[in-house]
Amino acid sequence: MDITLAVLAAGIGSRYGAGIKQLEHVGPSGEIIMDYSVHDAILAGFTKVVFILRREIFDDFLEAIGNRLETKLRALGVKCEYAFQDLPDPPAGRVKPWGTGYALLCCKPFLDGPFAVINADDYYGRHAFEKAYAFLSESSPRRPDRYGMIGFELLKTLSDAGGVTRGVCSVDGNGYLTNIVETRHIVKTPEGAAVREKDGSLRPLDRDSLVSMNMWLLTPSFPACLEEGFERFRANLKDPLNDEYLLPEIIDRRLQAGKATVKVLQTGDQWFGITHHDDCAWVTEAFRQLADRGVYPPDLYSGME
Repeated sequence: MDITLAVLAAGIGSRYGAGIKQLEHVGPSGEIIMDYSVHDAILAGFTKVVFILRREIFDDFLEAIGNRLETKLRALGVKCEYAFQDLPDPPAGRVKPWGTGYALLCCKPFLDGPFAVINADDYYGRHAFEKAYAFLSESSPRRPDRYGMIGFELLKTLSDAGGVTRGVCSVDGNGYLTNIVETRHIVKTPEGAAVREKDGSLRPLDRDSLVSMNMWLLTPSFPACLEEGFERFRANLKDPLNDEYLLPEIIDRRLQAGKATVKVLQTGDQWFGITHHDDCAWVTEAFRQLADRGVYPPDLYSGME
């Protein structure tokens, strides 16, 4: 049975500016963030990788990473697949993709075992993938509704370049998710973190709060739930041009309805990611420091055969 990594790489990156943020070179040898995620997943034990893309960026993706990475993965015995996030029968005038829930639904044919889903432009750290693989390895057909999530400390996920959106989590005494709230405009402050309100005021947040960075650990029955839910979503659009079918909201609805449990696996690793164009400089420096400390070799995939 394959344990699969599904990589959400179809985002528009509307806050980023020119270019395709998922394909920015940030490593000392020209690596992009996806290189590190795939490397860490393979080391942890994942045996299949599915990249979810928009067709219009496919050629750029192959040039930046796909061609060389597919060759390396197949040499290591790791399967490599591509799924495309098309926009089926969109309402007149809509160009925006349907969101992360629909993106994951697009790779349903490849999700025949337990799987993790991540963002292409987030660096999660090696420990996150080790925890993910251990959890998914224990997945049982008798518990198709038992999900997991990697939780990060809020302060370790913020950007110096501007506000971000994070799924702020509430967790019970047994480590299970009870609620997740998508919170926008979170900024760094001298005290830690706060939400910048519409009037410009700052509402403090607990810097140690656990947040979701969209690293979910799911079962093979989940895509069928996505398919059923997407039909309801399409039938009840409030804003046909902008409404999105989003993974955190989908999972939270199942949680609140008693149809799922979500075990939160905390990691203390520092998150890196590219939300704003100005993030590139500090992310590049962070990867240089990791290389200098020997966390990653000059050739990421050397010695893995």
